[in-house]
Order: sequence, then structure tokens, then C-alpha cells
Amino acid sequence: MTERFVGPYKIKKIVLTNVVELELPSTIKIHLVVNISRMHKYVGQVEEQKKEQPTPVIIKGEKEWEVEKILNKQQIQRKDKYLI
Repeated sequence: MTERFVGPYKIKKIVLTNVVELELPSTIKIHLVVNISRMHKYVGQVEEQKKEQPTPVIIKGEKEWEVEKILNKQQIQRKDKYLI
């Protein structure tokens, strides 16, 4: 099961009353400026549901993670998507 939302991320600046610019890591490939209708208030996980994040490996100054197993593969709009 994949997560529906990512974050939380800080709002860098308010562009318009309904548009904000976010501080996002370089690994997230979305536009920095988003409409507030796309945002949701961050709600933390219940203590029993917290996941342990694996420690990343640094390669050429970038954080990377080693995949243990590919569970499923789908092709969406001619791009391969993997469930790991």
C-alpha cells in the first residue's frame, strides 16, 4: 500500500491568496508552486503505525536507498512504476 500524501513540507512563500511556493527536496519532481486546494494539513501517524525509515546510502552527494525486493511492476503512460 502506498501513501497518498508526502510531507510535511514548509511553505517558502505565499505567491497569491490561493497559491504557495513550497520548500521541497530535489528528489521530488513536482513544481514548487502549488494551489492550496492540493494541500492538506499534516496529521502525524499513530504511535503504533510509525514506520522505520531505512538509512540512505550517499552516492555522489545524493541520498539513495537500496531496494530489497520489487513486489509489482506497472506501466502507466509508457513509464514503469514499481511497488517496492
